[in-house]
Amino acid sequence: MKINIISIGHKPPTWAEEGCKEYLKRFQRDLSIVLTELKPAFRVSDTDKNHLARAKEKGRILTKLNKNARLIALDEAGTQTTTNELARLLTNWMAEGRDLDFVIGGADGLDPEIKNQADKMLSLSLMTYPHALARLILIEQLYRAQCIIKKHPYHRD
Repeated sequence: MKINIISIGHKPPTWAEEGCKEYLKRFQRDLSIVLTELKPAFRVSDTDKNHLARAKEKGRILTKLNKNARLIALDEAGTQTTTNELARLLTNWMAEGRDLDFVIGGADGLDPEIKNQADKMLSLSLMTYPHALARLILIEQLYRAQCIIKKHPYHRD
């Protein structure tokens, strides 16, 4: 199964990039993770107009989506889940044989059209994270879920 993590954001700090690389190299062959970073749209100081930035970012995201993949949008209004539940979801998704596209929006979130197209919306936390950290947390949680599935000792209950 291929998992594409599509993320709007500037070049991440070195610590986040190194963290992502560390977890990405740990994945077993049955899960291929690709991180696609997209440049954020220009924002103005008038936040009421930033729906225009979200719309531009939507266009960039749509060009990167795999049309046959299950779309998972990360959003603060999404469902919060435990790591064990993520492992169960991942097991079910792997059984379907479809790839996954996880999408992390820009500074003002995801365009409503992306959210409406999503097969599932997940929230990493009630707290807000910088995008670089959200990417790292998502990758680590996917790795941890794979370890649960494979009964690898990385995760302890």
